[in-house]
Amino acid sequence: MKPLEGLIVLEFCQFLAGPSAGLKLADLGARVIKIERPVKGEACRQLSIKDLFVDDSSLLFHTINRNKESFAADLKNPDDLVLIKKLIEKADIMTHNFRPGVMEKIGLDFEKTLSINPQIIYGTITGYGNEGPWAKKPGQDLLLQSLSGLSWLSGRKSQGPVPFGLAVADLMCGNHFVQGILAALLKRAKTKKGVLVEVSLLESILDVQFEAITSFLNDGGQLPERGDIKGSAHAFLSAPYGVYPTQNGYLSLAMGDLLFIGKTLGLDLSQYADKHLWFEKRDEIRTILSERIQTQTSDYWIEILQKEGIWCGKVFNYEELDKQPFVNELQLKQTVKNTEGETLVTTRSPIQLDGEILLSEKAAPKVGQDNLNIHKEFIQAR
Repeated sequence: MKPLEGLIVLEFCQFLAGPSAGLKLADLGARVIKIERPVKGEACRQLSIKDLFVDDSSLLFHTINRNKESFAADLKNPDDLVLIKKLIEKADIMTHNFRPGVMEKIGLDFEKTLSINPQIIYGTITGYGNEGPWAKKPGQDLLLQSLSGLSWLSGRKSQGPVPFGLAVADLMCGNHFVQGILAALLKRAKTKKGVLVEVSLLESILDVQFEAITSFLNDGGQLPERGDIKGSAHAFLSAPYGVYPTQNGYLSLAMGDLLFIGKTLGLDLSQYADKHLWFEKRDEIRTILSERIQTQTSDYWIEILQKEGIWCGKVFNYEELDKQPFVNELQLKQTVKNTEGETLVTTRSPIQLDGEILLSEKAAPKVGQDNLNIHKEFIQAR
Protein backbone atom coordinates (compact mmCIF):
# COMPACT_ATOMS: atom_id res chain seq x y z
CA MET A 1 0.00 0.00 0.00
CA LYS A 2 1.32 3.42 -0.94
CA PRO A 3 1.28 6.02 1.86
CA LEU A 4 -1.17 8.48 0.27
CA GLU A 5 -3.69 5.92 -0.98
CA GLY A 6 -7.25 7.03 -0.25
CA LEU A 7 -6.45 10.74 -0.52
CA ILE A 8 -8.14 12.74 -3.27
CA VAL A 9 -6.35 15.70 -4.85
CA LEU A 10 -8.10 18.22 -7.10
CA GLU A 11 -5.47 19.86 -9.27
CA PHE A 12 -6.38 23.22 -10.82
CA CYS A 13 -2.77 23.76 -11.92
CA GLN A 14 -1.12 24.26 -15.28
CA PHE A 15 2.35 24.17 -16.82
CA LEU A 16 5.05 22.75 -14.54
CA ALA A 17 5.37 23.71 -10.87
CA GLY A 18 1.89 22.69 -9.65
CA PRO A 19 1.47 19.66 -11.94
CA SER A 20 4.93 18.37 -10.99
CA ALA A 21 3.80 18.44 -7.36
CA GLY A 22 0.64 16.56 -8.34
CA LEU A 23 2.78 13.96 -10.09
CA LYS A 24 4.75 13.34 -6.91
CA LEU A 25 1.56 13.04 -4.85
CA ALA A 26 0.18 10.58 -7.41
CA ASP A 27 3.36 8.50 -7.29
CA LEU A 28 2.95 8.34 -3.52
CA GLY A 29 -0.54 6.89 -3.98
CA ALA A 30 -2.89 9.88 -4.01
CA ARG A 31 -5.73 10.00 -6.53
CA VAL A 32 -5.03 13.17 -8.52
CA ILE A 33 -7.88 14.61 -10.59
CA LYS A 34 -6.90 17.40 -12.97
CA ILE A 35 -9.62 20.00 -13.42
CA GLU A 36 -9.23 21.20 -17.01
CA ARG A 37 -11.13 23.50 -19.33
CA PRO A 38 -13.27 21.55 -21.85
CA VAL A 39 -11.86 20.64 -25.28
CA LYS A 40 -8.47 22.39 -25.08
CA GLY A 41 -7.61 21.27 -21.58
CA GLU A 42 -4.65 22.53 -19.59
CA ALA A 43 -2.40 25.00 -21.44
CA CYS A 44 0.66 22.75 -21.12
CA ARG A 45 -0.95 20.28 -23.53
CA GLN A 46 0.19 22.61 -26.34
CA LEU A 47 3.56 23.60 -24.83
CA SER A 48 6.07 21.28 -26.45
CA ILE A 49 9.75 20.45 -26.17
CA LYS A 50 11.33 19.79 -29.60
CA ASP A 51 7.80 19.77 -31.10
CA LEU A 52 7.10 16.28 -29.70
CA PHE A 53 3.42 15.31 -29.33
CA VAL A 54 1.47 12.18 -28.35
CA ASP A 55 -2.30 11.87 -28.99
CA ASP A 56 -2.68 15.63 -29.57
CA SER A 57 -0.93 16.60 -26.34
CA SER A 58 2.72 17.48 -25.95
CA LEU A 59 5.22 14.95 -24.70
CA LEU A 60 6.02 17.51 -22.01
CA PHE A 61 2.42 17.33 -20.76
CA HIS A 62 2.60 13.53 -20.68
CA THR A 63 5.86 13.67 -18.75
CA ILE A 64 4.37 15.80 -15.97
CA ASN A 65 0.82 14.43 -15.85
CA ARG A 66 1.08 10.65 -15.90
CA ASN A 67 -0.90 8.71 -13.33
CA LYS A 68 -3.69 11.31 -13.10
CA GLU A 69 -7.35 11.59 -14.08
CA SER A 70 -8.96 14.44 -16.05
CA PHE A 71 -12.27 16.14 -15.29
CA ALA A 72 -13.28 18.79 -17.83
CA ALA A 73 -15.20 21.78 -16.43
CA ASP A 74 -15.63 25.45 -17.24
CA LEU A 75 -15.09 27.36 -14.00
CA LYS A 76 -17.00 30.34 -15.42
CA ASN A 77 -20.06 28.17 -16.06
CA PRO A 78 -22.39 28.15 -13.00
CA ASP A 79 -23.55 24.59 -13.67
CA ASP A 80 -19.98 23.29 -13.93
CA LEU A 81 -19.04 25.22 -10.81
CA VAL A 82 -21.76 23.38 -8.89
CA LEU A 83 -20.15 20.09 -9.95
CA ILE A 84 -16.72 21.30 -8.90
CA LYS A 85 -18.01 22.24 -5.46
CA LYS A 86 -19.43 18.74 -5.08
CA LEU A 87 -15.98 17.34 -5.84
CA ILE A 88 -14.42 19.72 -3.32
CA GLU A 89 -16.75 18.33 -0.64
CA LYS A 90 -15.10 14.90 -1.07
CA ALA A 91 -11.52 16.04 -1.66
CA ASP A 92 -8.62 16.04 0.78
CA ILE A 93 -6.34 18.41 -1.10
CA MET A 94 -6.93 21.16 -3.64
CA THR A 95 -4.13 22.91 -5.54
CA HIS A 96 -3.98 25.81 -7.96
CA ASN A 97 -1.44 28.22 -9.45
CA PHE A 98 -3.71 30.97 -10.74
CA ARG A 99 -2.56 34.54 -10.29
CA PRO A 100 -3.76 36.27 -7.08
CA GLY A 101 -7.41 37.30 -7.36
CA VAL A 102 -8.55 34.68 -9.89
CA MET A 103 -9.96 32.17 -7.40
CA GLU A 104 -11.56 35.00 -5.41
CA LYS A 105 -13.55 36.00 -8.52
CA ILE A 106 -14.63 32.40 -9.09
CA GLY A 107 -15.62 32.01 -5.44
CA LEU A 108 -13.09 29.27 -4.68
CA ASP A 109 -10.57 31.13 -2.51
CA PHE A 110 -9.45 29.48 0.73
CA GLU A 111 -12.14 30.93 3.00
CA LYS A 112 -14.98 30.09 0.57
CA THR A 113 -13.55 26.61 0.02
CA LEU A 114 -13.41 26.02 3.79
CA SER A 115 -17.13 26.66 3.93
CA ILE A 116 -17.56 23.79 1.46
CA ASN A 117 -15.03 21.47 3.08
CA PRO A 118 -13.76 22.57 6.52
CA GLN A 119 -10.87 20.06 6.45
CA ILE A 120 -9.50 20.80 2.98
CA ILE A 121 -5.76 21.21 2.44
CA TYR A 122 -5.72 24.23 0.13
CA GLY A 123 -2.44 24.75 -1.74
CA THR A 124 -1.49 27.71 -3.90
CA ILE A 125 1.57 28.53 -6.00
CA THR A 126 2.26 32.10 -7.08
CA GLY A 127 5.13 33.73 -8.88
CA TYR A 128 5.98 36.37 -6.28
CA GLY A 129 3.53 35.98 -3.40
CA ASN A 130 0.07 37.46 -2.96
CA GLU A 131 0.98 41.05 -2.13
CA GLY A 132 3.17 43.84 -3.44
CA PRO A 133 3.87 45.29 -6.90
CA TRP A 134 5.07 41.97 -8.33
CA ALA A 135 2.10 39.90 -7.20
CA LYS A 136 0.30 39.78 -10.55
CA LYS A 137 3.35 39.59 -12.80
CA PRO A 138 3.86 36.36 -14.77
CA GLY A 139 5.72 33.73 -12.80
CA GLN A 140 7.80 32.07 -15.51
CA ASP A 141 10.91 29.99 -14.86
CA LEU A 142 13.45 31.94 -16.95
CA LEU A 143 12.22 35.22 -15.50
CA LEU A 144 12.65 33.87 -11.97
CA GLN A 145 16.12 32.50 -12.72
CA SER A 146 17.08 35.89 -14.08
CA LEU A 147 15.86 38.11 -11.25
CA SER A 148 16.98 35.77 -8.44
CA GLY A 149 20.72 35.87 -9.22
CA LEU A 150 20.84 32.19 -10.22
CA SER A 151 22.06 32.96 -13.74
CA TRP A 152 25.33 34.35 -12.34
CA LEU A 153 26.37 31.00 -10.82
CA SER A 154 26.86 28.81 -13.92
CA GLY A 155 29.27 29.06 -16.81
CA ARG A 156 32.38 31.25 -17.02
CA LYS A 157 32.98 34.78 -15.80
CA SER A 158 33.33 36.16 -19.34
CA GLN A 159 30.02 34.67 -20.51
CA GLY A 160 27.68 36.99 -18.67
CA PRO A 161 24.54 35.47 -17.11
CA VAL A 162 23.98 31.79 -17.95
CA PRO A 163 20.48 30.37 -17.29
CA PHE A 164 20.25 26.85 -15.93
CA GLY A 165 19.32 24.28 -18.58
CA LEU A 166 16.25 23.00 -16.72
CA ALA A 167 13.13 24.69 -15.34
CA VAL A 168 14.77 24.63 -11.94
CA ALA A 169 12.55 27.32 -10.37
CA ASP A 170 9.39 25.42 -11.35
CA LEU A 171 10.71 22.01 -10.33
CA MET A 172 12.04 23.09 -6.95
CA CYS A 173 8.86 25.03 -6.24
CA GLY A 174 6.93 21.83 -6.96
CA ASN A 175 9.11 19.98 -4.46
CA HIS A 176 8.58 22.66 -1.81
CA PHE A 177 4.85 22.53 -2.52
CA VAL A 178 4.77 18.79 -1.82
CA GLN A 179 6.70 19.31 1.42
CA GLY A 180 4.16 21.89 2.53
CA ILE A 181 1.19 19.69 1.61
CA LEU A 182 2.59 16.69 3.48
CA ALA A 183 3.23 18.87 6.53
CA ALA A 184 -0.32 20.22 6.26
CA LEU A 185 -1.71 16.69 6.25
CA LEU A 186 0.03 16.06 9.57
CA LYS A 187 -1.27 19.33 10.99
CA ARG A 188 -4.81 18.51 9.87
CA ALA A 189 -4.58 15.11 11.54
CA LYS A 190 -3.90 16.90 14.82
CA THR A 191 -6.31 19.84 14.51
CA LYS A 192 -9.07 18.38 12.29
CA LYS A 193 -9.08 21.73 10.48
CA GLY A 194 -8.24 22.81 6.95
CA VAL A 195 -4.79 24.21 6.21
CA LEU A 196 -3.63 26.84 3.72
CA VAL A 197 -0.30 25.99 2.01
CA GLU A 198 1.39 28.81 0.07
CA VAL A 199 4.63 28.77 -1.90
CA SER A 200 6.03 31.05 -4.58
CA LEU A 201 8.54 30.56 -7.36
CA LEU A 202 10.57 33.47 -6.00
CA GLU A 203 10.88 32.06 -2.49
CA SER A 204 11.69 28.61 -3.84
CA ILE A 205 14.46 29.73 -6.17
CA LEU A 206 15.99 31.81 -3.37
CA ASP A 207 15.86 28.83 -1.02
CA VAL A 208 17.68 26.71 -3.62
CA GLN A 209 20.51 29.25 -3.41
CA PHE A 210 20.66 29.41 0.38
CA GLU A 211 24.40 28.64 0.46
CA ALA A 212 25.32 31.27 -2.12
CA ILE A 213 23.00 33.94 -0.76
CA THR A 214 24.12 33.34 2.84
CA SER A 215 27.72 33.74 1.67
CA PHE A 216 26.83 37.06 0.00
CA LEU A 217 24.97 38.34 3.07
CA ASN A 218 27.81 37.48 5.46
CA ASP A 219 30.85 38.30 3.30
CA GLY A 220 30.57 42.05 3.01
CA GLY A 221 28.26 41.84 -0.01
CA GLN A 222 30.89 40.18 -2.22
CA LEU A 223 29.26 38.94 -5.41
CA PRO A 224 29.83 35.39 -6.67
CA GLU A 225 32.88 35.27 -8.92
CA ARG A 226 32.97 32.44 -11.41
CA GLY A 227 36.16 31.03 -12.84
CA ASP A 228 36.96 32.02 -16.38
CA ILE A 229 38.28 28.91 -18.06
CA LYS A 230 36.38 26.09 -19.74
CA GLY A 231 34.76 23.67 -17.30
CA SER A 232 34.36 26.04 -14.36
CA ALA A 233 31.73 24.34 -12.21
CA HIS A 234 31.17 26.38 -9.05
CA ALA A 235 31.53 30.05 -8.20
CA PHE A 236 32.41 29.38 -4.56
CA LEU A 237 34.69 26.34 -4.65
CA SER A 238 38.45 26.14 -5.01
CA ALA A 239 40.53 24.20 -7.51
CA PRO A 240 40.42 21.43 -8.62
CA TYR A 241 36.59 21.50 -8.68
CA GLY A 242 35.45 21.41 -12.31
CA VAL A 243 35.23 19.53 -15.60
CA TYR A 244 38.36 18.79 -17.66
CA PRO A 245 38.78 17.60 -21.27
CA THR A 246 40.58 14.32 -21.87
CA GLN A 247 41.77 12.66 -25.08
CA ASN A 248 38.33 11.14 -25.68
CA GLY A 249 35.82 13.04 -23.56
CA TYR A 250 35.58 14.84 -20.25
CA LEU A 251 36.46 14.11 -16.64
CA SER A 252 34.92 15.73 -13.56
CA LEU A 253 37.01 16.35 -10.47
CA ALA A 254 35.31 17.18 -7.17
CA MET A 255 36.87 18.68 -4.06
CA GLY A 256 39.99 17.13 -2.55
CA ASP A 257 43.58 17.72 -1.47
CA LEU A 258 45.06 19.63 -4.39
CA LEU A 259 48.66 18.64 -3.73
CA PHE A 260 47.77 14.96 -3.47
CA ILE A 261 45.66 15.12 -6.63
CA GLY A 262 48.53 16.83 -8.43
CA LYS A 263 50.99 14.17 -7.27
CA THR A 264 48.62 11.43 -8.47
CA LEU A 265 48.45 13.13 -11.87
CA GLY A 266 52.25 13.41 -11.99
CA LEU A 267 52.35 17.13 -11.22
CA ASP A 268 54.29 19.08 -8.62
CA LEU A 269 51.92 21.71 -7.25
CA SER A 270 53.98 22.58 -4.18
CA GLN A 271 53.94 26.27 -5.15
CA TYR A 272 50.24 26.18 -4.13
CA ALA A 273 50.86 24.69 -0.69
CA ASP A 274 48.98 27.61 0.88
CA LYS A 275 45.35 26.49 0.70
CA HIS A 276 44.16 30.07 0.27
CA LEU A 277 45.74 29.97 -3.18
CA TRP A 278 43.49 27.09 -4.21
CA PHE A 279 40.68 29.62 -4.56
CA GLU A 280 42.64 32.76 -5.33
CA LYS A 281 44.62 31.07 -8.16
CA ARG A 282 41.98 28.53 -9.19
CA ASP A 283 41.97 29.44 -12.89
CA GLU A 284 45.75 29.20 -13.01
CA ILE A 285 45.72 25.86 -11.19
CA ARG A 286 42.90 24.46 -13.31
CA THR A 287 44.80 25.39 -16.47
CA ILE A 288 47.78 23.35 -15.27
CA LEU A 289 45.54 20.40 -14.42
CA SER A 290 43.72 20.66 -17.74
CA GLU A 291 46.92 20.54 -19.79
CA ARG A 292 47.97 17.37 -17.96
CA ILE A 293 44.59 15.62 -18.06
CA GLN A 294 44.25 16.17 -21.82
CA THR A 295 47.24 13.91 -22.44
CA GLN A 296 45.34 10.69 -21.62
CA THR A 297 41.87 9.15 -21.93
CA SER A 298 39.11 9.44 -19.35
CA ASP A 299 39.38 5.75 -18.40
CA TYR A 300 43.14 6.05 -17.92
CA TRP A 301 42.79 8.85 -15.38
CA ILE A 302 39.75 7.39 -13.64
CA GLU A 303 41.57 4.14 -12.93
CA ILE A 304 44.53 6.02 -11.44
CA LEU A 305 42.53 8.58 -9.49
CA GLN A 306 39.85 6.29 -8.08
CA LYS A 307 42.50 3.84 -6.90
CA GLU A 308 43.73 6.66 -4.64
CA GLY A 309 40.23 7.50 -3.41
CA ILE A 310 40.01 10.75 -5.38
CA TRP A 311 36.48 11.82 -6.29
CA CYS A 312 36.21 11.85 -10.06
CA GLY A 313 33.99 10.54 -12.84
CA LYS A 314 33.21 10.55 -16.53
CA VAL A 315 30.93 13.20 -17.99
CA PHE A 316 28.09 11.38 -19.78
CA ASN A 317 25.57 12.65 -22.27
CA TYR A 318 22.09 11.07 -22.21
CA GLU A 319 23.03 8.42 -24.79
CA GLU A 320 26.05 7.33 -22.75
CA LEU A 321 24.05 7.45 -19.52
CA ASP A 322 21.34 5.22 -20.96
CA LYS A 323 23.92 2.52 -21.71
CA GLN A 324 25.16 2.30 -18.12
CA PRO A 325 24.29 -0.98 -16.32
CA PHE A 326 22.93 0.84 -13.27
CA VAL A 327 20.06 2.29 -15.33
CA ASN A 328 18.50 -1.18 -15.60
CA GLU A 329 19.84 -2.52 -12.31
CA LEU A 330 18.12 0.30 -10.40
CA GLN A 331 15.03 0.32 -12.65
CA LEU A 332 15.47 4.03 -13.34
CA LYS A 333 13.03 3.99 -16.27
CA GLN A 334 9.42 2.93 -16.55
CA THR A 335 6.95 2.45 -19.39
CA VAL A 336 3.49 4.02 -19.28
CA LYS A 337 0.54 3.34 -21.59
CA ASN A 338 -2.30 5.59 -22.68
CA THR A 339 -5.90 4.61 -23.48
CA GLU A 340 -5.03 3.94 -27.12
CA GLY A 341 -2.29 1.48 -26.19
CA GLU A 342 0.58 3.80 -27.06
CA THR A 343 3.57 3.51 -24.76
CA LEU A 344 6.03 6.08 -23.47
CA VAL A 345 9.30 5.53 -21.63
CA THR A 346 9.93 7.98 -18.83
CA THR A 347 11.59 8.35 -15.44
CA ARG A 348 10.07 7.14 -12.18
CA SER A 349 9.69 8.43 -8.66
CA PRO A 350 13.10 8.48 -6.94
CA ILE A 351 11.51 7.41 -3.64
CA GLN A 352 11.46 3.84 -2.34
CA LEU A 353 9.35 2.77 0.64
CA ASP A 354 10.08 -0.45 2.52
CA GLY A 355 12.21 -1.55 -0.42
CA GLU A 356 9.41 -0.96 -2.93
CA ILE A 357 10.00 1.20 -6.01
CA LEU A 358 7.05 3.50 -6.74
CA LEU A 359 6.00 2.75 -10.31
CA SER A 360 2.90 3.64 -12.31
CA GLU A 361 1.77 2.36 -15.71
CA LYS A 362 -0.82 5.01 -16.50
CA ALA A 363 0.01 7.77 -18.99
CA ALA A 364 -1.52 11.24 -18.89
CA PRO A 365 -5.29 11.32 -19.56
CA LYS A 366 -7.09 12.96 -22.45
CA VAL A 367 -9.16 16.05 -21.67
CA GLY A 368 -12.25 15.01 -19.71
CA GLN A 369 -11.38 11.34 -20.04
CA ASP A 370 -12.71 10.56 -16.56
CA ASN A 371 -15.78 12.80 -16.46
CA LEU A 372 -18.29 9.95 -16.68
CA ASN A 373 -16.72 7.84 -13.95
CA ILE A 374 -16.22 10.81 -11.65
CA HIS A 375 -19.85 11.91 -12.18
CA LYS A 376 -21.06 8.44 -11.19
CA GLU A 377 -18.77 8.16 -8.19
CA PHE A 378 -18.90 11.63 -6.67
CA ILE A 379 -21.94 13.46 -8.03
CA GLN A 380 -24.74 11.06 -8.99
CA ALA A 381 -24.05 8.87 -5.95
CA ARG A 382 -24.98 11.66 -3.54
